[in-house]
Amino acid sequence: MSSIELASYAVVERNSRGRMVQEEAPNGRSEFQRDRDRIVHSTAFRRLEYKTQVFVNHEGDLFRTRLTHSIEVAQIGRSIARRLNLNEDLVEAIALAHDLGHTPYGHAGQDALNSCMQGYGGFEHNLQSLRVVDCLEERYAAFNGLNLTFETREGILKHCSLSKAAELGEVGARFLNKQRPSLEAQITNLADEIAYNNHDVDDGLRSGLITLEQLAEVRLFSSHLDKVKAMYPNLDGRRAIHETVRGMINTLVSDLIQQTEQNIQAASIYSIDDVRAAPALAAFSSEVLEQQRELKTFLHKHLYRHYRVMRMSAKAHRIIKELFMAFLSDNRLLPPQYQHQAETDQARAVADYVAGMTDRYAIKEYRRLFVVKEEQV
Repeated sequence: MSSIELASYAVVERNSRGRMVQEEAPNGRSEFQRDRDRIVHSTAFRRLEYKTQVFVNHEGDLFRTRLTHSIEVAQIGRSIARRLNLNEDLVEAIALAHDLGHTPYGHAGQDALNSCMQGYGGFEHNLQSLRVVDCLEERYAAFNGLNLTFETREGILKHCSLSKAAELGEVGARFLNKQRPSLEAQITNLADEIAYNNHDVDDGLRSGLITLEQLAEVRLFSSHLDKVKAMYPNLDGRRAIHETVRGMINTLVSDLIQQTEQNIQAASIYSIDDVRAAPALAAFSSEVLEQQRELKTFLHKHLYRHYRVMRMSAKAHRIIKELFMAFLSDNRLLPPQYQHQAETDQARAVADYVAGMTDRYAIKEYRRLFVVKEEQV
């Protein structure tokens, strides 16, 4: 989509704040397409294939991973951006990068690593995603990281404490100034929410951890399931579930587009500066927001707190904590590139190494460090 077709308040190259290190303009693609391409070719992006969404990667090949989740967020985000005449390429870049800093084992891993990093600055996966694209990726001769545009970087940084924001320069300034990011960033944030809520329903049902009977109490799900049953009374279980989830996503996307359009008009938004100065513009209607919250509450209670998920979370917490403490106590156990970093900030070097692990690599490292096989004695 060319910039001429975009809304006056969309992010385009002429109103972009550019890159930290100036480069020649890309040939045959936009600056935001270049961002997307750099993200897709990064090491951190490839690792997402083996990082947990809800279910640990080796528990089954059909469950979502951080990689498939990121692709689904990009698809939903682009669809919304197209309807709102926003920059689809920027939305896609943010979506594909937003989980690059996630630890192994999902939120359980993040909580464990944050606990370990208390006293060393803490750990938060949004900040780590920004750290990955700004510092940790090593692919280019002229700079560290991927040297992404400001707008992609600010979209990755969805939330941030004021103390951390003060350390981040321009990309953290909006938190201090109580401003909003671009509409593209706001849309991607909600596309993320749409994707993980609805696809966790699908994975939860597939795993057997939640049931259709339990979901009957969730209005957003039950209303769409009733429509599917009325239209296709003989449809088999899996296809009925897919049709129901598809209907839920369509309802949320359509409502988000309509409410956001109304908010833009009501706030008299004409430029990207208007977007930054206004309250959050991308939003659900009050009715759909309440249904979305009801679904999130259900998933937290019945899926994320299911005893089987909690058992895996407990294992993950132990693995992450023991790996961290082992590397912190003796940085000679770290790979050489992290040993060099550890000379100046050992705890952060350990956090970078552990956060970059996939689920199965973390298990392998744990076994290498702590499990002694009989034939090795």
